[in-house]
Amino acid sequence: MESDDGDADGANASEADVTGTDLPEAQTDGEGYVRDQPGGGGHDENLGGISTPPDDEEMPLADHIEEMILRLAVVFLFGAAGTAIGLLGASPAIDYIWQNVLPATLEAPPHVYHPLELWLTRIKVAALLGILVGLPMFVYQCYLFMRPGLYPNERKYYLSAVPMSLVLAVVGMGISFVLVLPILFRYFTYYSEGSAGIAYALGETFNLIITLTGFLAIVFQIPLFIMLAIMMGVTTRRWLADKRLYFWAGFFGLSFMFTIDPTLMAPIIVGILMIALFEGTLLLLRWTGQE
Repeated sequence: MESDDGDADGANASEADVTGTDLPEAQTDGEGYVRDQPGGGGHDENLGGISTPPDDEEMPLADHIEEMILRLAVVFLFGAAGTAIGLLGASPAIDYIWQNVLPATLEAPPHVYHPLELWLTRIKVAALLGILVGLPMFVYQCYLFMRPGLYPNERKYYLSAVPMSLVLAVVGMGISFVLVLPILFRYFTYYSEGSAGIAYALGETFNLIITLTGFLAIVFQIPLFIMLAIMMGVTTRRWLADKRLYFWAGFFGLSFMFTIDPTLMAPIIVGILMIALFEGTLLLLRWTGQE
């Protein structure tokens, strides 16, 4: 009995020693993962076999929504500033577009049918500069919003997309003015010449011009988004190629939704351009050996 009592007292003493020892406090990374003790690695080490970005941290959903709204507000402010600056040159731009987009055989001046039509048209034309300013700012604000969850190499890819977004928007608007709009207005004029006197209204004409030009500036971001998605590992070229028919259907759906034209000429041209951008990007990726 005395031996048993001695063993029990020894066990209790050992347990007291263990509980009384100053062990280092376990640290977590905010996701329930207990970080290794000194010498065992940091937050950017493997987490259950999956590595985590160095600045990744949990935030309440309300904070995410608030940050997203603030970043969108910054985009709109930059777009509004670009539109305000564009108003300074809106009138010469209207004259230039009218003379170069409409067929040369059409000598009739634009017709104004209500008092605010000219001013509203100036604002719409100035909004094209707002789109040019707003698109790269939108890409940059998306980068800042996603930055904590991105790896360093992904941040590099995303930052390089900001100037590329501006370049693609300018190319899209240029294609609209040089190719798409002249073809459309020649077509409109051709099927109307024999049956009616042609007198294009300023407001309605520029509604079509601005809608189509702004939409093409956005459409020409397709190669950029595909490249980013593949570089960041979101998808692969092979998967996009396998699902191409779904993308084609989606492109035509979007073109018919945003380029309203009873003759169907405008949405067909835009849909073909979207498919050409998609397929051209996949072809370029295949040529560079990207799978």
